[in-house]
Amino acid sequence: MKYLIVGAGGTGGVIAFKLAQGHQDVTVIARGEHLEAIRKEGLKLHTKWDGQIASAPVKAVNAEACGGPYDVIFVCFKWYSIEDALPILKQAADSKTVIIPVLNIYGTGAKLQTKLPDLYILDGCIYVASKKEKAGQILQFGKITRIVFGPRKGQEMRPVLSDIAGDLDACGIEGRLSDAIEREALEKFDYVSPVGAAGLYFGATSADFGAPGEKRDFLIEMMKEVAAVGKAMGVVMDSEKVIRRNLEIVASLDSKSTTSMQRDVMAGRRSEMDGLVLEVLRLAKIYGVDVPAYEKAAEAFSARGWLS
Repeated sequence: MKYLIVGAGGTGGVIAFKLAQGHQDVTVIARGEHLEAIRKEGLKLHTKWDGQIASAPVKAVNAEACGGPYDVIFVCFKWYSIEDALPILKQAADSKTVIIPVLNIYGTGAKLQTKLPDLYILDGCIYVASKKEKAGQILQFGKITRIVFGPRKGQEMRPVLSDIAGDLDACGIEGRLSDAIEREALEKFDYVSPVGAAGLYFGATSADFGAPGEKRDFLIEMMKEVAAVGKAMGVVMDSEKVIRRNLEIVASLDSKSTTSMQRDVMAGRRSEMDGLVLEVLRLAKIYGVDVPAYEKAAEAFSARGWLS
């Protein structure tokens, strides 16, 4: 199958690298120096745990020259740039294309589907700790690379989805086809939103959440609040199980790891604050759920000028 990766940052870069290393037909959309570096030297992956740097030959294009149609498209943009993905998807996809958004924000697939009703857009999420280290090179902090994807309720479960999961597995990415993607995507959101918000609130690294204390307790409370909002929405998950798993993921990371939202905010760049923090507050208000930890964090972020 022909794969297109829309976005060559930490998330898209890891997917593209592993698919290319596994001899899949993969093209990545990049820009500027990052695009030129990939074209000249391949896409490089620097694995933090062993210090190794490997290169894979990845076809790289800019958005205007993406071509198509592709069999599978992974959308890896930041949520605030999602509108930029629309013309790409219109050009690169047809009715047979499987589009899998793996953004941090819950419900991305459904929101994209309303804008592109004639395309087959699933929901998905990814577990990976990575970032663009420099032009042409991605740094991966932890060993986990897992993509969970599937159709929402009422969508067709196409046979090709099992083939995609198989390709991912063969390339060193744990690919899991889900028949309950709304719940599984919320479980992922119950990791990335609390870890990002609590990490930013305390200026914390993964090591700070490893031991009992105020920071870990605050993180857990945020996870419980997301679960409560999900329950009110009709998406029920085993909160205690999810919390245990999330803490295990945090413990598996490099001790100095931070989240992309933390890094963006501290560098003065645009961040996913709206989708990861304010969206929880909006949903909590709609469904009548108390979220005091999120309210406390948002108040602090506002006072620091991070919500403006």
